[in-house]
Amino acid sequence: MPAWTQTGSSIIFLPYTLEQALAGLADAGFQNVEIGAVKDFLEHLNPDNLGPAEVANCQRLLDQHGLTCVSMSGHAPLHLDIGRERLTNVLRAGRDLGISVLNTFTGDAETEEQIDAFVRNVNAVAEEAEAAGIRLCIETDSNLLPTAKVGIDILERIDNPWVGINYDPGNVIYYTEAVPEEDLELALPHLGHVHLKDKRGGKGVADFPPLGDGDIDIPRILRTLDAAGYAGPVSMEIEFTDYQWPPYEECIAEARRAKAYWDGIVL
Repeated sequence: MPAWTQTGSSIIFLPYTLEQALAGLADAGFQNVEIGAVKDFLEHLNPDNLGPAEVANCQRLLDQHGLTCVSMSGHAPLHLDIGRERLTNVLRAGRDLGISVLNTFTGDAETEEQIDAFVRNVNAVAEEAEAAGIRLCIETDSNLLPTAKVGIDILERIDNPWVGINYDPGNVIYYTEAVPEEDLELALPHLGHVHLKDKRGGKGVADFPPLGDGDIDIPRILRTLDAAGYAGPVSMEIEFTDYQWPPYEECIAEARRAKAYWDGIVL
């Protein structure tokens, strides 16, 4: 048995409610989930409204469907104070829900001043995350960490053992057209989370189908993780084509089919 935690991401049900997302993930066969709390994109939880009542309701829904929340995505512009505040809100909710990993991204930090602010804010959030036993992971997504090869520079600048990489092979192709099956090897020493997402087409093509329907060698990705003894969450994502989600029941069916493909891979 692999050491990782098989997880389903709520992004598979992006247009639907938190309750529908959790019910759908449970119906697809998942026991562990990643919940999105990304402002103006994936608001299954709203990072600007994450008080005790919202967290308690989320826990109630998790319990109702027999699920455990192991990670959250709280992507926020961390070169800005509002980004730090939002990610901190998600971190505190995640602490109460018992997560082990909180995901974010480098966002739009481009100038040296913005990158300095990003590094400061990442370390500020990471300090609180460490106290809660939660690892902060930056996704292969956008300018400073589009691949592991490029992203090692910003990780060295952050210089914090509680900050790692959330590796998304689909994003690596979308942003750079690099080969994720090879680039993943560079991420392994820093790896704390994986978004297992397939991809059709090259750079800039927004086509992220169910696992097994795309061009990525998913078995190779999983075998690389297994050989490395990776033990964090591996969270399955489906973002469909051109970010056009199908009807709810079809999302469930596609999630179930993709998980069955995953379960059928021999490591």
